[in-house]
Amino acid sequence: MRDVLFHVRASAAAFLGACVCVGLGTLLAACGPSDKPDADLAASGAAASAASDAASGTALNPVTPLSPVAEVGRKMFFDATLSGSGRMACATCHDPKNAYGPSNDLSVQLGGPELKSAGLRAVPSLRYKDATPPYADLLDNPDGVSVPGPGGGFAWDGRAATLAEQAGMPLLDPNEMANASAADVVKKLQAGPYAEQFRQAFGATIFDNADQAFAAAGKALQAFQLEDVSFHPYSSKFDLYIGNKIGGVLTAAEARGLKVFADPNGGNCASCHYQGAGLNGSTAIFTDFSYEAIGVPRNAAIPANADASYVDIGLCGPQRTDHAPVKGNTFCGMFKSPTLRNVATRRSFFHNGIFHSLEQTIRFYNTRDTMPELWYPTEGGTPKAAPDADFPTYGLITTQYVGGKVRKFDDLPKQFVGNIDTQMPLDGRAAHSKPPMSEQDIADLICFLNTLNDKDTQPAKAPAAGACTS
Repeated sequence: MRDVLFHVRASAAAFLGACVCVGLGTLLAACGPSDKPDADLAASGAAASAASDAASGTALNPVTPLSPVAEVGRKMFFDATLSGSGRMACATCHDPKNAYGPSNDLSVQLGGPELKSAGLRAVPSLRYKDATPPYADLLDNPDGVSVPGPGGGFAWDGRAATLAEQAGMPLLDPNEMANASAADVVKKLQAGPYAEQFRQAFGATIFDNADQAFAAAGKALQAFQLEDVSFHPYSSKFDLYIGNKIGGVLTAAEARGLKVFADPNGGNCASCHYQGAGLNGSTAIFTDFSYEAIGVPRNAAIPANADASYVDIGLCGPQRTDHAPVKGNTFCGMFKSPTLRNVATRRSFFHNGIFHSLEQTIRFYNTRDTMPELWYPTEGGTPKAAPDADFPTYGLITTQYVGGKVRKFDDLPKQFVGNIDTQMPLDGRAAHSKPPMSEQDIADLICFLNTLNDKDTQPAKAPAAGACTS
């Protein structure tokens, strides 16, 4: 157990609770299979890019001018010609109209030369990445109390140390923008309409060396994300709340939800999704940049998972290669705890996009241990013709079985099950015992998490009635 100092607002008392990062989901990294025809997906991806580009005058920050380097990065971000297909831009998966996250509910996105190649992991939002430190096996926790542990870095496994390095990965990924090489990307930049701006930003001879030019391209994309405030607007109701500003009064339901969020014996979300004064001068980021193993169910919607021998164990690979996937390695199965800002706008959750609603994600946290049969396959049991009236319908598994054994943690090799975090609410309590959160707690927690949505993701007019207004 470790303590977390939970700041709720500058003038309010801090909550003190137990902390081993479980987080509300390693909720929210590569640009997967779909439930839509490939042609529809390709068209929607290209349309998203075009729409984002056309709307960039309003979707992006119209006030603060960008540096020449960041302006090049802005053009690159919306440039679909930089992909192997010629139809995928960064904005295709990271749509500014969706808090720089996907505009669909696919578990993983489609890319590649024909926009038919499924990714391996869910695509995160690019918002609030500016304070993320490079990965370290022993990163100091920003709460100032918790012991150091794996943290920081970009992507679900932290393998990119900077935004510039991360930006280069999708350009070369065969399932994403699918360029054959860095030189391939550079040729497109050199032949493109803003090549002269690129030279002005990085020097007249920048294209003479492909590796240097590719590195410069990453720096341009990084500068865009750091300079344009649309990547970190801090415009949510919660920001008004902690700033004691008009419009920041929490409703009764939202206030109760905040207590559930902070309660070490309830939701305990603050244990990983810390929002006090953080690293690199940040505050209220809603993550401590840590990594946790929570054993989310295997997602059959990811084509790579059709191969039973394929397993994604986060810090131990397959995309990261510096932590050997051997028994005794306590890092295996760990994935990054992302920010919860704009989490209520998400349509796929966790590293494998297994869930598609915030409510279902919270219910997984609440009943992973008390009703594992709702989330993992049952082997050897007899299915009932119809489930009992009180059998929940919110799980991944809606068939009720008599007998059999639940294959819990079905996407984590058995030798790494000991790495599973047992912090509340995933505390390993007995099956069919009382879950940590009540129905009211869950409803209130969802209300609070909606206060983390930035202004541009909210309806033009706040609802006058509903569960969260009382």
